[in-house]
Amino acid sequence: MIVKSDVAAPVAKKVPSERVHHGDTFVDEYEWLRDKEDPEVVAYLEAQNVFTESHTAQLDGLRKQIFGEIKSRTQETDMSVPSRRGRYWYYARTEEGKQYAIRCRCPIAADDDWTPPEIVADATLTGEEVLLDANVEAEGHDFFSLGGLSVSDDGDWLAYSTDTVGDERYLLRFKNLRTGELLDDQIADTAGGAVWSSDAQHVFYQTVDAAWRPDTVWRHDIGAGTDDVKVFHEPDERYWVGMGSTRSDKYLMIGVGSKITSECYVLAADDPTGEFRSVAPRVEGVEYNVEHAVIGGDDYFVIVHNDIRDGVKAENFAIDIAPVDDPSDRREFIAHDPERRIEDLDAFRDYLVLSYRYAALPKLAIADLRGLDGIPAPADFHEVEFDQELSSSGLGGNPEWVTPKLRIGYASFIEPTELLDLDVATGDRTLLKRQPVLGGYDPADYVQSREWATAADGTKIPLSIVRRKGVDDNRPAPLLLYGYGSYETSIDPGFSVSRLSMLDRGVVFVLAHIRGGGEMGRYWYDNGKTLTKKNTFTDFVDAAGYLVDTGWTTPKQMVAEGGSAGGLLMGAVANLAPELFNGILASVPFVDALTSILDPSLPLTVIEWDEWGDPLHDPDVYAYMKTYSPYENVGAKPYPPILALTSLNDTRVLFTEAAKWVARLQELSTSDNLVLLKTEMSAGHGGVSGRYKQWEEVAFELAWILQQTGAYVPD
Repeated sequence: MIVKSDVAAPVAKKVPSERVHHGDTFVDEYEWLRDKEDPEVVAYLEAQNVFTESHTAQLDGLRKQIFGEIKSRTQETDMSVPSRRGRYWYYARTEEGKQYAIRCRCPIAADDDWTPPEIVADATLTGEEVLLDANVEAEGHDFFSLGGLSVSDDGDWLAYSTDTVGDERYLLRFKNLRTGELLDDQIADTAGGAVWSSDAQHVFYQTVDAAWRPDTVWRHDIGAGTDDVKVFHEPDERYWVGMGSTRSDKYLMIGVGSKITSECYVLAADDPTGEFRSVAPRVEGVEYNVEHAVIGGDDYFVIVHNDIRDGVKAENFAIDIAPVDDPSDRREFIAHDPERRIEDLDAFRDYLVLSYRYAALPKLAIADLRGLDGIPAPADFHEVEFDQELSSSGLGGNPEWVTPKLRIGYASFIEPTELLDLDVATGDRTLLKRQPVLGGYDPADYVQSREWATAADGTKIPLSIVRRKGVDDNRPAPLLLYGYGSYETSIDPGFSVSRLSMLDRGVVFVLAHIRGGGEMGRYWYDNGKTLTKKNTFTDFVDAAGYLVDTGWTTPKQMVAEGGSAGGLLMGAVANLAPELFNGILASVPFVDALTSILDPSLPLTVIEWDEWGDPLHDPDVYAYMKTYSPYENVGAKPYPPILALTSLNDTRVLFTEAAKWVARLQELSTSDNLVLLKTEMSAGHGGVSGRYKQWEEVAFELAWILQQTGAYVPD
């Protein structure tokens, strides 16, 4: 029996504020919940935290139990598999009782040393050098995040950036690794990350504009004491700027991209004060990225793109190659395939690695350049195959351009993540590390499978289903249905230690790979964005209906979960089909979408217009968004129990959205079900920092899910 708390929900005051666009007036009574510096706003959030804490107090014992399970299954003192870069092996350590990782390196034994040092979890390696101890950096701060860690090519300099607030504005610092000296050079308010020139005398970094958009690249001359040089600026607010280098380290690269258009600029890494040049001019609606490859002794740019050729747009992307001295002289390398979404091509001295997506799963194919005469043909790429039906594979830490083997990462829903060395010539695989799961975990105790739900328009929606063996015999079962469905982001098979606490209590975990994501290719994404965005929401509802109709679960046993843009999904689903769920968990939810996308002064809004449409200037987009934006569509309905999680310093989805949404839900819901809001007062979009704090937060969420699915009944 759940003991009811006598703490009442805070009642937000109403301050009518009119929003008028395209002849439509919306009266927003909770828009005042926007200023995080306003003591009344802070008091309201804190009161909601007290309300949530009081109404989840009965789960405290379960939370502690789940935290203990996560902790007991995790090898707290551990180290990653070292990756070779130049003269060193680089790796990270974790130590029992410490929140953050310690970044280290040790020297290679010889030039031909390509066998990583043996993993020794509780002892230092020979010659070990600590580059950065995040636990020391985090001292005195409630929040800590490492934005980037970059070592110069010669191994003598370290650039790293930190955020101690959660707003994703980083302080960039530099360390002389020969002497251990931390330089006085400090650069505030960067976008995180840094790229070294090949001579280690210059560092390139980015800054953001008032809307938190990375828009400018700067060059900093180490120790020179001179003003930093503005290398590149993108004035168009639709475009995000990124900085990097080719794997060969021969070229520095600036990438400029909106949601539908991109452009790449290159500069020889040994000419850091030179001018970046465009590889291909910007064309609206054309995306491309560039890598450098040496094939048959000649230098090429490899260009992955979705341009039009012979009147047909390469919707699922194709690949061209072009000489580096004349990038316009392009020729087709790998043709467009409507069944296969090409995602990337990585170039090594001896290999080309194609990453693609087929039948809602990520795949790798490798071409061995050794022994080939000229440019490889598509038939020269051979897929890296694994036994599991549902699995993910990808490159796993290959910083060197010259390497005798390729490092591959492999994961499934039920098998701990593996890191393998692949001998391309022989196909032999060497297991370097399997994610340790303490306590006698056996993958054979669990089952993963794929089923397909049918949407109202006949579209087949892939579902990934994970459960403990035997649960299928007890249907209907408690079930968590997770979804995202935006930005062409794919939610792929992956192992989770914390998920075991749910599976072992009989909860079935289901991923709905709904439109708006990228699982089934670019078409899947295009049919779940802008003026087709509602497909994302109805796909999720149809998936839930399928799980009920096929006997997997019942509405009284099903909880829905999503975060960020997946939180928008949760808000829309709560309005569309509240009767299908006994709980909805929305993390940092984008539930006041129309208000945000109408305001170009807010962080990232203009960039988002290619994803959602531009309701500020297009009345059709405005009208469409208003029909699904969760906040505007909250009404007098019997909402299920809802738990919303947000962070005060989130700059991607402002805390305001969850606060307003919850206030409106608590006002209008016709059911007695609790609507709860939990705000982290010292965190950003990713929530709390530090692994133990994160485990506590996961335990809080899982305990609530277990209660709402009926898998756990409090005393």
